[in-house]
This record gives sequence, structure tokens and C-alpha cells, in this order.
Amino acid sequence: MSVEDLNKLALVAALVLLVAVAAVRLASRTGLPSLLLYMGIGVLVGEDGLFGYDFDDVELTQVFGYAALALILAEGGLGTKWREIRPALPAAAVLSTVGVAASVGVTAAGAHYLAGLEWKQALIMGAVVSSTDAAAVFSVLRRVPLPKRVTGVMEAESGFNDAPVVILVVAFSTSGDVSSWYVLLGEILLQLAIGAALGLAIGWLGSFALRHVALPASGLYPIAVMALAMVAYAVAALAHGSGFLAVYLAAMVLGNAKLPHWSATRGFADGVGWLAQIGMFVLLGLLVTPHELGDDILPAVVIGLVLTTVARPVSVIVSLLPFRIPWREQALMSWAGLRGAVPIVLATIPMVNDVPGSERVFSIVFVLVIVYTVVQGPTLPLVARWLRLGEKDAAYDLGIESAPLERLRGHLLSLSVPERSRMHGVEVGELRLPPGAAVTLVVRDGASFVPSPTDALRRGDDLLVVATDEVRDAAEQRLRDVGRGGKLARWLGGTERREGEAGR
Repeated sequence: MSVEDLNKLALVAALVLLVAVAAVRLASRTGLPSLLLYMGIGVLVGEDGLFGYDFDDVELTQVFGYAALALILAEGGLGTKWREIRPALPAAAVLSTVGVAASVGVTAAGAHYLAGLEWKQALIMGAVVSSTDAAAVFSVLRRVPLPKRVTGVMEAESGFNDAPVVILVVAFSTSGDVSSWYVLLGEILLQLAIGAALGLAIGWLGSFALRHVALPASGLYPIAVMALAMVAYAVAALAHGSGFLAVYLAAMVLGNAKLPHWSATRGFADGVGWLAQIGMFVLLGLLVTPHELGDDILPAVVIGLVLTTVARPVSVIVSLLPFRIPWREQALMSWAGLRGAVPIVLATIPMVNDVPGSERVFSIVFVLVIVYTVVQGPTLPLVARWLRLGEKDAAYDLGIESAPLERLRGHLLSLSVPERSRMHGVEVGELRLPPGAAVTLVVRDGASFVPSPTDALRRGDDLLVVATDEVRDAAEQRLRDVGRGGKLARWLGGTERREGEAGR
């Protein structure tokens, strides 16, 4: 490749990135996961698009997809709060194993009897689409105000269920006979155990080192954190464990360890996660040839209908039965089983292994993901409100800044008072924030002022709250409680009750 060709390639890549960044705005307005727009860019650049670029390197797509998924899981793990996900871990673990098995069986039967796929192809199809997608779940659920138990189970499931699905897809894609079910079960449990142990160990050792070793520049901390997460992935994979589970758990440990320069680390990880999503989805869009998908639309719709209306609800009900989760939450989790790049990446495994009919499986999976992402993503908030599970009026922490506050051992919390929030009418002094936290600025109708304790908050106000490290979590929880319960939240089972439970 000449220097001129390299410059042209760099220009195209930069333009694609800029268009992809602009597309995020459209995705946030419509509620669609950004993967649809990114894959659309890939299709536009590809063989049937404006640029007519012919790309068919399946192995490169698979390798890049694995690397991108590891980075996306790392970013998701860094943003996962342990106190929110801890109660959801048992349910998520069962949903990621028992639920996957139920989903594979039901979907494979539908693919065989209704779509006419041979059993080998049907089993591959069932395994491929039974994994919820971390990128889709993180990008959609974190923008939708849902109960913490629902988001906790869904996020943990998306981080856990890649491992058993990968094992099943690889097993079904072999040229010989498929191993007995108990052999596959043993392999899944062993790989999960190895991945979990190595991920937790590397995360703990890495967080200990970063807290006790002073690096010469703050910009090195984000690099070190992401490198540790990738070390967990690589070490677990080399040890024949689940690299995806390892990277997610290692990142979660690092994300809850109160590391130095944390805001810079989160910003860096967020940027890396977006870059991985853009690259992976554009590459997947390049790989597909739209004019060859016509015959696969009907099978994709049929299999997706079985997956969405039968397999996913059955897997949720069977898995969550011992946990006595209310039916409304189970219904929402059934609808929120979002698919995305993970099934498409996994569909390249049988193609690399030259499984007969694997090209058709890939095409069906691609169409299925597109169709049902369009259906499920935008309608998720509507379903949540219909089930009366949306927390529309809660106060949310909209972001934590910044580097200057790190030297002061503090955080800057930014939040808005929603339209129907019960924080409306509450005086600043009645917020009763813990000592060490204070409302420092209120922005109202474009004008800002430093509030007094008797100033009442209004709908649409933007608040800046400064809190020390020690009380940051308590201050955030208190704001959420007041947003839900008003000034009487203290006596209605809000912050004090939770603090009392934490102390037991």
C-alpha cells in the first residue's frame, strides 16, 4: 500500500467516524440503538452502496468483532455499580445459563419446523441469537429510567451470557458429532469458573496496584485500567476460560475501586467503547450484501417472532421462577432481551468453519437483528410505562466531573428536576444532604444563582451539587429519594432506611 492509498484510507475512516458520531444524536432522539445507523454506514460504503467497496473477509470480521466486544464489555463493566448489580447476580447467572439453554431449544425447534432449516443449522441459529447484546443493552437501558433490579439483571446477563453461547456455537459448528449435553454443561461451567476467578483476581490486583503506585501522568491511569481489562480477557482465553466474563468482572472490580483520576478514566473508556462499536458495526455492515437478503427476510421474521414471543419469555419465566420476581418485571425483561452485534459476530463462527448453509444463517441473523432492534428499541419505554415500571419522575445523576475536583477529593454531581418530579417545591435546606455535600448552583430559565436554604426548587431546574468522596453515594441516593418521595422521603423509607439496612 502506497502512502497516497494510506492517506485516502485515513480520510475515508475519519469521515466515517464523523458521520457515526453525528448519527448518535439521531439514535438518542429515536430510541434506536446506534448499531443500526453504524451498520447502515457500512452497507452504504459496501458492495451495494455508493462506494461499492467489496469486502468479504469473514475471519478478519470475527477477530475484530471479538476484540471490539471485549472493549465494549470492559466499558460496560467500568460503569456498573456494584451496589446496584449485587442483588441481581443470582438471577442473572441463572438467566445466562438455564435461560440460554431454554432459549436455544425453543428457537432451534422454531427454526427447524417453521423456517425449514436443517437441525444443525437450526441449533446454530438458536445458539447464535440467544445471547443478549452488551452494546445494545448498555446503550438503551441506561437511557431508559427502569427499576434498578431490572437494569441490574439485564446488564449482568449481557455480561455473562456470551460465554455459554460461544461454547454452544463452537460445539454446533464442529464437523463431527456434537458432544453430549452433560459434556457441554461441564465445559460451560468450567470456562465460566476460570473466567470469573481470573477476572476477579486481575481486577483486584490491578486496583490494588493503581491505588498504591503513583504514575507520573494522569493520562496513564485510563490506559492502565483498559490494559488490565484486556489482560483479564487474554489470560482467561489462554487458560481456556471465558475471556468475555473475565473482562467484564475485572472491569467491574476496577470500576468500583475508587481509583485516582476516575473521571478521566471513565471518559477514556467511554470513547474507546464508542470507537469499538463504530468499527465493529461498520465492518459488519460491509460484510453483508443487501441484494442477497431477499429470500431470508421471511425466515428471519418467523424465527425472530419465535425468539421474541416464545423463547425469550420461556427462558425468563423458567430462570426467574425461584426468585419470585413480579410478573411485570419478568414481562419487561422478556421484551428487553435486545440483540445486536453479538449474534452477527457469532454467526461468523460457522462461516469460518465452512459449515454447510452458514452463509444463509448469517444472512438470516443479520435481517433478524435489524428488524427486531427497530421493533424493540424504540418501544421499550412505552412497554415500561404500560407495565407501570418506568421511573419517569426520578432524579438522576447526569454526570460527574472533573479533574480539578479530584485534587480536592470531591465530586461534582449534575442533575435536572424532571417535569413531574416530587422535588418540585422542595426548599434547598429541605433536601437535607449529608454533611460534606451542598447545592452550589441552580440554573433556572437560562439564569444561574447560588441558592439559599429557603430557595424552592422548580421543575426544569438544573442543579450542581458538590460532595466529598465519603458522602458522594449518600448524597446521590438522597437526591433520588427526594425526587421520588418529596421532602418526606426521609420518613417514607428513603435514605435513612437504606443506610440502616447497609449497616446491618
